[in-house]
Amino acid sequence: MAHDVLEHCFSDRKALKHAAERKSMFPLFYFLIFFAFGALFPLLSLYLQEEARLAGTAIGWIMSLPPIVTMAAQPLWGMAADYTRKPVGLLMMALGLAALFGWLYSFADGYRAFVVLTVLLSAAQSAIVPLSDSIALEHVRTRGGNYGAIRLWGSLGFAAAVLLSGWLSERFGFAAIFYAFSAMLLAAAALAARLPRSQAAPTGRLTRRAIGGLLSIRPFRLLLVAVFLLFGPILANNSYFGLLIHELGGTLTGIGVAFLLAAGSEAPFMKAADRLILRFGMARLLLFAAFVSAARWWLYVADPPLWLVYMTAVVQGCSVGLAIPTALQWARRLAPEPVQATAVALYSAVSNGLGAWFCTLVGGYLLERWGMGAVYSFFGVCTLAGAAVLLALRKREDQMGR
Repeated sequence: MAHDVLEHCFSDRKALKHAAERKSMFPLFYFLIFFAFGALFPLLSLYLQEEARLAGTAIGWIMSLPPIVTMAAQPLWGMAADYTRKPVGLLMMALGLAALFGWLYSFADGYRAFVVLTVLLSAAQSAIVPLSDSIALEHVRTRGGNYGAIRLWGSLGFAAAVLLSGWLSERFGFAAIFYAFSAMLLAAAALAARLPRSQAAPTGRLTRRAIGGLLSIRPFRLLLVAVFLLFGPILANNSYFGLLIHELGGTLTGIGVAFLLAAGSEAPFMKAADRLILRFGMARLLLFAAFVSAARWWLYVADPPLWLVYMTAVVQGCSVGLAIPTALQWARRLAPEPVQATAVALYSAVSNGLGAWFCTLVGGYLLERWGMGAVYSFFGVCTLAGAAVLLALRKREDQMGR
């Protein structure tokens, strides 16, 4: 009997130790995948301009493909995860494919080759974050922990990568961004093999009936229009910000510093967002973020000195760090409880998908036709139009409240 008790205690202790080891892998795993993203995407548009010698319109088309491909590919990955109930295996597959396509990207020559590889890379990459989040959230739900503390390592990885990739590109050439991207994803794939094998919970899908019901809610429609106009420029800026700094005389390392300041400044504002929402309300906070973004875009139109661009990169924390959690919570609040998950998916599709695609595409045309000032003028007009829609939404909510 005593032997059985000791054996049972030993097995429990071993299981707890094994669970703790797996839990400790999540921060490093998120650091690796977002390091890969930060190593490649902030400098990709500059690579297409300087190394591939593509025109502005061609760059705009290529950089606008990922959000559209993501919108099409993510539901397919979700259905595969629901059907196989093996999210870790699918995640390893997506990491390996993305690493392969990223490596092949360095050998691409010609517009068509870049388009094909961008589509393939985006299709593979689109599964990485949703599957990772699903596995991490399921582990937190069953084993305990704090998802925010895990996800924070992703931001740290991205911030570290944009600085290091700029320095590597200056020292060893632009190809370094593809090698760093692929190497980090392969390391993440190796680590993913040791992640918990729990079955990820299925996610809600964008059915025609659910979308129709949500679009019948006028305040929700207004919010979708607003986030399309607000987040389109914010996400498209990721493609053109490096080009702006380069045009003003900045180095590749300088571009990395700017993205480091921008990405790193978001965390404290995101952490304070819930407290600020309770104090000022969602409408006021999102309007404030919109006006801060608009002021930043219009400043870039004025051809500012490079040091001022670096200083205003920190403003991204105030605008993006407040806008993302506020708009997400507002979308949930406006939707009936049974379709809140669908509301978030539709909100993400409109803001991160359609908005990013439209503004990136138009930005490329404007860049080639009239230059960088026209790009940020367009971003400024869109953001102010989004703020006007938010004012209309706030007025309608105030009237309904009375």
